[in-house]
Amino acid sequence: MKYFKKLIGENIYLSPLNSQDLEKFVEWLNDFETTDYTGRSSTLTTLEDEKQYLEKSTISNTNKRQFGIISSKEDILIGTIGLHDIDYINRKATLGIFIGDKQFRSKGYGTEAIKLILDFGFNYLNLNNIKLDLMEFNERALKCYKKCGFKEYGRRRKSVYINGKYYDTICMDILSCEFKENYIKNKNI
Repeated sequence: MKYFKKLIGENIYLSPLNSQDLEKFVEWLNDFETTDYTGRSSTLTTLEDEKQYLEKSTISNTNKRQFGIISSKEDILIGTIGLHDIDYINRKATLGIFIGDKQFRSKGYGTEAIKLILDFGFNYLNLNNIKLDLMEFNERALKCYKKCGFKEYGRRRKSVYINGKYYDTICMDILSCEFKENYIKNKNI
């Protein structure tokens, strides 16, 4: 698979999505170990559905920046991250991420990917506020988001139904003034 090093970190880099990864995405998006944490377990993802999504994501979509998370050492796709619903007037966006390859979970790759995309969002897209949502039971993600500087600003109570039970959605965000780090290693200036 050919990937392009758009945002380079220590252990990973972010590459534009590759349509050749279609089957890998469909595999991950039909795995409860992935989808229970993204709120998509009731969704059935087909090859055709994912092909259409990837085609829309890879065309110059000005309100979305979607990347594959690539392990630098193995040069393989391990997940995906993106900024969605980018609003350039109000300078805000929504972050979405998942590590689909189970052997790369809980090893800091998600944290590094988030810091890379925050650097990109705040310092290249001129965003001021980046938000995300997660389920209350996703303690691993909550710890990661706090480590990256996100703060909880609210909850939507019992708003997600998974496996016969309702869960709260935790709403978090980070402001550009709260993020002062440089994580992208291949910056020119």
